[in-house]
Amino acid sequence: MPLREEQTVLPLWDHITELSKRLRAWITAFLAATIFFLLAPGDATFLSNPLGVYKPFIADVLQAIRNHVLPSNVQLIAGSFTAPIMLYFVASAVFGFIVTVPLLAFEIHRFVNPALTKSERKSASPFVLGFSTLFLVGALFGFFILTPLVVWSSLFFFSFTGASPLIRIDDFYNLVFFTTVASGLAFTLPVFLVLMVKLNIVSTHLFTKNRFYLYIAVYILTGLVTPDGNPVSDILLFIPIVLLIEGALLVARKYDNGRDRAEVKVPEINFLRCSYCNGPIDAGGVFCGRCGKSRM
Repeated sequence: MPLREEQTVLPLWDHITELSKRLRAWITAFLAATIFFLLAPGDATFLSNPLGVYKPFIADVLQAIRNHVLPSNVQLIAGSFTAPIMLYFVASAVFGFIVTVPLLAFEIHRFVNPALTKSERKSASPFVLGFSTLFLVGALFGFFILTPLVVWSSLFFFSFTGASPLIRIDDFYNLVFFTTVASGLAFTLPVFLVLMVKLNIVSTHLFTKNRFYLYIAVYILTGLVTPDGNPVSDILLFIPIVLLIEGALLVARKYDNGRDRAEVKVPEINFLRCSYCNGPIDAGGVFCGRCGKSRM
């Protein structure tokens, strides 16, 4: 049976130092991406007059979001002098976070990597790829499907109350950003499920045995992700996450089955019987443990 790799136990301060190192790498990339979205021009006319005033790329993105999500009869208002400025920075930070999610997943794995065996480290690429892909799919689902439904269901009651469709610009875009990012993160739950089973932290039996409570927790999570409180929005997000979790259980079950096949069976001990007292004698033994006489 192969021996487990020797691991060095590091002091707590060394773990904190390593964690800060990994966080610094991601924070640096996050700030660089945020600055890029703050300064990137929206079109090529910037090249003709680099020192002049130009329309930033993030402004075109915000306009595209408004055209896709918000009906034409709804008007956005600033609400305060600083709201558009704050929105400009918040939007750049949100998109900076989205594009650096793969690096964040990679740095998380690099932090726990020293505690893993050589075979467990092979899960690095699938974890980073799976986390990044599911986050992207979830974010697209949140933006193109979930967010319009949340906005529409909220505006549906405006006519009932006689309210004019005037919405603060920060309220609208914060709703869009929160729903999109939270939906992306919710879609990554199956990746952590498979990873925990692969690292032998839990087994699929724990999830299948408590499937009812697991899905209650997932539904509560979807209620937090969809801030409008509309049960239709909750169910719309709940269904794909349940399907992803069931798929993750199928993938994770092969790791459970592999461990079951690899388990070493304890050989049965065959006993002989003493010809004098019929007491048990080990197959490799000579004397009876009951009467002490030799079987020879």
